[in-house]
Formats: sequence, C-alpha cells, structure tokens
Amino acid sequence: MSKTTRDGRTLRPRTEAVHGGTNRTAFGETSEALFLTSGYVYDSMEAAERRFKNEEPGFVYSRFSNPTVRAFEERMAALEGAEDARATATGMAAVTSAMLCYLKAGDHVLSSRALFGSCRYIVEDLLPRFGVTSTLVDGRDIDAWKNAVQPNTKILFLETPSNPTLEIIDIKAVADIAHAAGAKLVIDNVFATPTLQRPMELGADVVVYSATKHIDGQGRCLGGVVLADQQFISDYLANFLRQTGPSLSPFNAWVMLKSLETLDLRVREHARNAEAVARFLEGHKGIGRVFYPGLPSHPQHDLAMSQMEAGGNIVAFEVRGGKAGAFRFSNALQVVKISNNLGDSKSLITHPATTTHQRLTPEVREELGIREGLLRLSVGLEDSADLIEDMEQALA
Repeated sequence: MSKTTRDGRTLRPRTEAVHGGTNRTAFGETSEALFLTSGYVYDSMEAAERRFKNEEPGFVYSRFSNPTVRAFEERMAALEGAEDARATATGMAAVTSAMLCYLKAGDHVLSSRALFGSCRYIVEDLLPRFGVTSTLVDGRDIDAWKNAVQPNTKILFLETPSNPTLEIIDIKAVADIAHAAGAKLVIDNVFATPTLQRPMELGADVVVYSATKHIDGQGRCLGGVVLADQQFISDYLANFLRQTGPSLSPFNAWVMLKSLETLDLRVREHARNAEAVARFLEGHKGIGRVFYPGLPSHPQHDLAMSQMEAGGNIVAFEVRGGKAGAFRFSNALQVVKISNNLGDSKSLITHPATTTHQRLTPEVREELGIREGLLRLSVGLEDSADLIEDMEQALA
C-alpha cells in the first residue's frame, strides 16, 4: 500500500520507489541496511514460542522472512499499488509459486499461448502432472478466453506484451472474464514493468515479476516477486513459500532495493531508445517485420498505448535470410551483445527459436510467429545513435 506523509499526502510511485519500505536501524543510516543473517535471537523461550505462533511480530528464520527482503517486498508493493508482496529466488519461482500455492488437483488453468518458454512449461507440462488441467488460447481473442472457461477454472494467466513477439492482451477484458468465473487473473508484467503498466488498476489479482530483469537492471542478481491482496498472500502464498523455501537472498534483495530507486528513470530511457531503434529497423530493406508496441504499425498499437505509458524496451524483428541471416547479423554486432537476458543497461540480442523457445516444436513456434529469422532485442541505455550505427554496419 502507498504510504502517506505526516500531513496526509499520498506519495506517487516514483517517490515510493526511492522511499518505500524504509525501516532504519538505531544508527540512522541513509542507505538501507543489509541483514546477512540466517537466524534471529530471542530474549527467552517464551518469546520464541510467541514468535512462532505469530502472537508477536518479528523475524524467525530467513527462509521465512528477513528485514532486507521485507524492505524490498514493501517497496515493490508500494510501487505496484498492491496490498502486499513476497519475494522469491527467481522470476520462475514467482510464477510457479503464484500458481501452485492456489491450485489443487482437479482445477483448471486457462492461459494465453504466447508465453516465455519456461512459463509455458509450467502450464503445459508441470501442472498436469499434479492433476491440474490447462488450456492455451490466442490471448488476443477475447471470445477465445470466454469460450475456454470451464466450471473448474481457477486461474487465468497471461503476459502482455508477450515474449518474444510482443502480442498485447486486453487486461481489463480478461480480468472481467476471470472474475465472472470466480477465478484469479495472474499476469506476468516483466516486459512492461510497474513503471509502464499497472495491471492491478485494470483488474489483475496477482502480478509476478522476474526481478532479474529491469528491477535489477544491470545483470547482477536473480530474483522474483509476487504481488497480490493481503488475503491471497496470507491464505495461500506465505505458507507455501515458508514450507517450500524458494527464498530470495538478503544480498540480492538489497541490490534490487537500491535498483528500484532508479527504475523509473531507466525504464523510460530504455523505451525512448527502443522506439528510435524500432523506427530505424522498420525502415531498413534488410529487415522484414518489426514488432514494437510503440510503433503505429503494431497491430495492437492503440490497445498497447491505452494500457502502457510507452512501448517498453523490447524490439522483435525478422532479418531477411532466415536463421543464417539472423546469425550473420547478430555475430556482426559490436556494441549489442548476444545474451538471452533482458532489461539490462547493456543492449542484448537473442535468437528465440534456438534459445528461450527452443523446446517448442517447430509447428508451435510457427503458430506463435517465432520464425527462424526472428531476433529479440533488449534495448539498453547506450546512446541510441551508437546502437543504430552498430545495427547499420551489421546489416551491411
């Protein structure tokens, strides 16, 4: 929840990203303290008993919670406009926990088909092993969502923009379908970040992030976070995390806590660079299709701009010449680096068909538009002119 000042003013998200979750020690430090501790000392056995029974506040064990991790969670909740949050060791731990904590055998999950490869694995392969059935639909087709809802549907899951072809899904429309069915809408908001898109304001119940991406923003640490209302956290997620243990390390939490202070500035500059790069690529004869929500040529540009404040930092595009052309272009780049990560201050490029989505069959990749010539570019914080010159010489 957003905090207020002493005179009752509510702080805006950009300010919360700097000040949210601050809980200073007696030393009065400016930068948040880093608590590298696994356990905590109690004044007495009676105090330990009360702590374990949740009869008094305090920390018990860093697998359950930690002061630094809690500060990161509180700041993320304030930034997102959520009632509460819980951090995890990775983004995939966040996705998996958000689902497994709520689902049981006999339930059904309805998901968009355009997902990150590991997310699709969770929905298609992992959940059915535990008796949870799943259906995948074209997320852009609202009627497809409506028609695929079943009496036992408990979660609707999507990412928008999608990885890697940047499909846009109408969050409010899908939220209405979920709530009419008595289900939860879970959204992976990693591409948009809380700076550019706030799904809870459009009806989402749970939002997940790979904090490894823009939240860290400099390729240093793994992490994830789940945001939801207090009831979902307390009734389902908190105990699941406590017992299964996908804990975020205090050091990683501290790094990400500090990174949040510059998230708004970084993401907006990322988006400005990405739009400049996308416009260059769209006008080059060596490039086929360009996918970028901020371009008017994107088939869902209007929807994207109604949900997002800018197009984000991911640009997908097809190089002429298929896989050989895509590899030749990527290998010729000098400033842009080849890596399957994204949201970094450095510009990174990957070939989804052979990396992030390689486990999908060729038929499924074709259905999703992940062709042999497709590249996913995470535009960084370099000078956009240098990035354009780098791509120009690589295309030559």
